[in-house]
Amino acid sequence: MKTKKIAALLIGLFSFSIISAQEMPDRKETLKTIVKVNDYFMKKYSDYRTPSYVNKVIRPSNIWTRGVYYEGLMALYSIYPRDDYYKYANDWSEYHEWGFRNGTITRNADDYCASQTYIDLYNICPNPEKIRKAKANIDMLVNTPQVNDWWWIDAIQMGMPVFAKLGRLTGEQKYFDKMWDMYEYTRNVHGENGMYNEKEGLWWRDQDFDPPYKEPNGKNCYWSRGNGWVYAALVRVLDEIPANEQHRTNYINDFLTMSKALKDCQRKDGFWNVSLHDESNFGGKETSGTALFVYGMAWGVRNGLLDKKEYLPILLKAWNAMVKEAVHPNGFLGYVQGTGKEPKDSQPVTYDKVPDFEDFGVGCFLLAGSEVYKLED
Repeated sequence: MKTKKIAALLIGLFSFSIISAQEMPDRKETLKTIVKVNDYFMKKYSDYRTPSYVNKVIRPSNIWTRGVYYEGLMALYSIYPRDDYYKYANDWSEYHEWGFRNGTITRNADDYCASQTYIDLYNICPNPEKIRKAKANIDMLVNTPQVNDWWWIDAIQMGMPVFAKLGRLTGEQKYFDKMWDMYEYTRNVHGENGMYNEKEGLWWRDQDFDPPYKEPNGKNCYWSRGNGWVYAALVRVLDEIPANEQHRTNYINDFLTMSKALKDCQRKDGFWNVSLHDESNFGGKETSGTALFVYGMAWGVRNGLLDKKEYLPILLKAWNAMVKEAVHPNGFLGYVQGTGKEPKDSQPVTYDKVPDFEDFGVGCFLLAGSEVYKLED
C-alpha cells in the first residue's frame, strides 16, 4: 500500500512539473498583449468602411475575414469592455445596415458570418433591427431543404454559431435542428464519405483533399487553419446550446477526438504547422491555426471537458510561443498565413510578412487570448 502511495505521489509531482514547465502568464500581461495587438489593428484600420482590394477584387468590409475579427473583438470586449471597442463594432454594423454582401438570400456562410457579431451586439443592447436581417437569412436556410451549403469546412465556423446563437436567443429548436443537419452532412456525407476522418480525428478542407489525395510524405492532408475553424465552431456552439440539446454529446465527442489529434501533432516550439501531418510541406510556425487551437483547448480546460494536467501544458506552450515569437513590439501579428485552402497558399509565412487580409488572424488571436485570460481565474 505504501508503494502505491509513493507511486501516486511521484506521478502527481511529475504532472505538476510538466505544467510548471510552461509558466502560466500573468493575467495583466495577457490582457496587455491582446490589447496591444487589437490597438494596432484598430489604428491601422480606423475606417471600418474601407473595402478590401485583393487580387484585383473589391470586397466589402463585412465579409468573413472582418467578421472573424469582430468575433475576437467581442471576446475581448467581454473581458475588457472599453467604449471604443463597442463603438468600433457597432459603427461597423450600422454602416453595413446589419446586413451582408449578397443580402438576406445568401446561402454562403462567408457572407452571414457577420451575424455572430450582430447578435452579440443585440444581446448587449436589444433592438430588433440589429438581428432582423440575420434572422430572415437563417430562417430562409431553415425553411429550405438544402443541407449541403457548408461544402468547405471553414464554413462551419462562419455559419454554425449563428444558428446556435439564434436558437438560444429565440428558444426555437428549429435552429438547432437545421444546424445539426448541415453539420452532419458536411461531416458524414459530402464528397465520398464526409469531410471528417473520425479515425484520425481531423478534417479534410473540402472534397479536393479526400483520399486518394496525399501530402508529399504520403499522409492525409489536414490543413491547420481549416481544422482550427471547425474546432472553434464546436466551442462557440457548445457555449450557446442547452445542456440537454439532443446533439450536444455528438459535438463534445468530436471536440474531444479533435483535441487528442491536435495534441499529438503540435510542433516542439509550441506552434502547429500549416500541414498538420506533414512538416515537410511548407512547414514552419503559423499563428492563425495555432491561435484557434489555443482558443479551443483553453475553453475546454476551463469548462472541464479537457483534463487540465494533459492539456494546460499544450495550450500554454502554444500561447507563450505566439506571444514571444509572433507579436511584434508595435502589435503587428506575424506568422499568419494569408487566405487560401491548403499549405502552399499565401507562402512564405514569416515573422514580417503582412498577409493579404490582416483582420481574421487578429480575430483568432483575440479569441485565444481572451480564453487564456479567463483561464487564469
